[in-house]
Parts: sequence; structure tokens; C-alpha cells
Amino acid sequence: MTTAIHPAPASIEILEQAPEGAAVLDAVETFHRRFNVFPSEAAYVAVALWDAHAHLLDTFDATPRLAFLSPEPGSGKSRALEIVETLVPAPMVAVNASPAALFRAVSGGEGRPTILFDEIDTVFGPKAGENEELRGFINAGHRRSGVTYRCVSDGAGNQSVVAFPSYCALAVAGLGNLPDTILTRSVVIRMRRRARSEKVEPFRSRLHTTEGHALRDRLATWADTVRDRITGAFPVMPDGVTDRPADVWEPLLAVADAAGGTWPDRARAACVELVTAAESDDKASLGIRLLTDLRDHVFGDIARLPTAVVLEQLRSLDESPWGDMDGRPLDSRGLARMLREYMTGANKPIVARNIKSGGAVLKGYYADDLADAWNRYCPAPGF
Repeated sequence: MTTAIHPAPASIEILEQAPEGAAVLDAVETFHRRFNVFPSEAAYVAVALWDAHAHLLDTFDATPRLAFLSPEPGSGKSRALEIVETLVPAPMVAVNASPAALFRAVSGGEGRPTILFDEIDTVFGPKAGENEELRGFINAGHRRSGVTYRCVSDGAGNQSVVAFPSYCALAVAGLGNLPDTILTRSVVIRMRRRARSEKVEPFRSRLHTTEGHALRDRLATWADTVRDRITGAFPVMPDGVTDRPADVWEPLLAVADAAGGTWPDRARAACVELVTAAESDDKASLGIRLLTDLRDHVFGDIARLPTAVVLEQLRSLDESPWGDMDGRPLDSRGLARMLREYMTGANKPIVARNIKSGGAVLKGYYADDLADAWNRYCPAPGF
């Protein structure tokens, strides 16, 4: 059964009757609704909570990344980031910023910025390379203890290792996807182009930035009143939300609990909806996709299959990546390389083994070897 998300209050009178925390979050959500079309009610809840959590960063052990992603341009990602910019403390808009510039900005003594990284696909897209240095910075900054180590010269030719703090709130916008290490640390909003029936108010920076800043200041004032209460809080997570998703959502639920009103219930409903969506539509790990396809579409109740049959079945699957892996179909070497990353129940790499068939001996895979990985990594059958 899907948990309902209560709609935002429709009048100023209702806002004034709510606790201040709930009222300011209602106002932030309403501000986003004026200029952004998000794909679900849950997205509005999550983004409003993320805006507020940026004002309380030092009360949490971790900060989730906020990712506005879409398959096509013109889906409102940059506008979403632009509205966030008006609401968060010390926004730093970065497009193609170098890792050195980012970690020096975060570790500087002039206040920690909220980094807003537009066009992130130019950094992690298929033609941009891996950018491991920036990926490392973004991943390290997810936790309060995160640091980036660099060698620094004292001007006399001596080098010393210096730890630069990396902890900061960070939101990104871009086409396509992100590296899985970043996706799993993120609240992901899958943006879409507006339908003809979906209308928004044009955002005019000279007119509306001042309104956003007034809400930002109101958020900051409220945050100061609940800072001590939120510090060290461990909000109750919805059933089934554990591990990394719990790390991502814990700060947002803490904010919702402090705000009161309908926000605790709305936040948990949004958490369940977005975590479930991420799990059911997770393209971050090609390995998990492979394991799931092997279980659900290739092996079924079959105990063992030759490699050639496994590959033929995988390539025939509709809407699967196996027929075109960087311009050519998945082959036996690629299949072996991917499966070796996972272990059997005996804690040995999954590898092709001999299969006797009609007097011949073929290389292939056994369901028993894959069973432990299926149990650990794949969503439940029929999910």
C-alpha cells in the first residue's frame, strides 16, 4: 500500500496556524512550486527538507547530495538549482570547477559554502573521463569527518601532507546519470520536460531572488532555534530503509521531526517513495543489473548453462544493455570479468566451470555459484 503524501497548505491562514518550522517549510515548498515542476509530490518534500538541512549542517554526521537528473535538456534541472541557490546558505555556483578550487573553498576560513554544480554531465559524462579526483572530493564531503589530503609546499622546497576538510552540502544538475558512488549518497530527482498542461511562473532574478533570500533568512533563524535539539538526534526510519539510504535520509527526517506539523509523516512517505524508486530503477550498478537478469530471465529453475547460451539469452532481452556494450555485444570475456567481482557462498569468485553435455565439455555457469550473490545484491523476485 502506498503511503499518501499530504498536499501543501493552500492558504496563508493555514501557514500561520502551523508551528514555525512547519510554516517555513511550507513556504519553501510553495516557493519551489511556483517555479519548478518536479516529477512527484515526494520530490517537493525532499527538496524543501534538503534546503533546510543545509542551514543545520554541523548538527549531522552526514549530508546527502541532491541530484537533479534528466535524460534530455530542457527539463528544468538548472532552474531547480537556481531556486535552491536562493534558499541555502553561502551558495557557490560551480560549472566545471576544479577539485582544487572546490576543496580550498570548503576548507577556507570564510564560512563553508553550499556547492551547486550545474552541468555535472560535463564532468562525469561518457566523454568526460572518470574525474576520480572530483569524485573523491564529492564522496569524502558526504561525511563530517571527510577530508581531502594534498601535498603542500612551504616555499622552501619542503612538502607536507595537509588534510583539507571536505564536508559540505552539495547539489548537482545534469544529463544522464552519475557514478554509482555518488548516486548512492544522493536524493535523486528524475526531472522531466514540462507537459503542456504544467504551468510555472517565470523566474525573474531581479524580482524573485529577494523573496527567496527572505525565506532563506527565515530558515536560518528557525534553524538556530532547533540546532541543539537536532544535534545528536536519531530519527525513526521507515521500515525497510537501512544502510546507505538511511544515512542519506536521516538528516532530512531530523529536520522534518523538528519542524512538526504534517512534515514528519510527509517526510517518511517521501523517503519510502524515493528510496523504492531508486531501488527499482537503479542503473548505477551494471553488475547488479547483470545478476538480476541472470536470475530472472536466464537461469530460472535451470541448474547450469553453457556460457554461449547465457550470452545468447542476455543479448535477446528487450531494453537490456547486453547487446550493445560500448558498440559491441557482451562477450564471454566481459561476462567473466563482471561476474568475478562477486563471490560464491564459499567466498570464492564466480567463474565459469566445466559442464558436461552430450559427451562434450563446455564452459558455463552454475546457479548454485550465483545464489549467494543473488540473495545479497538483487531486489526480491517480482519487485
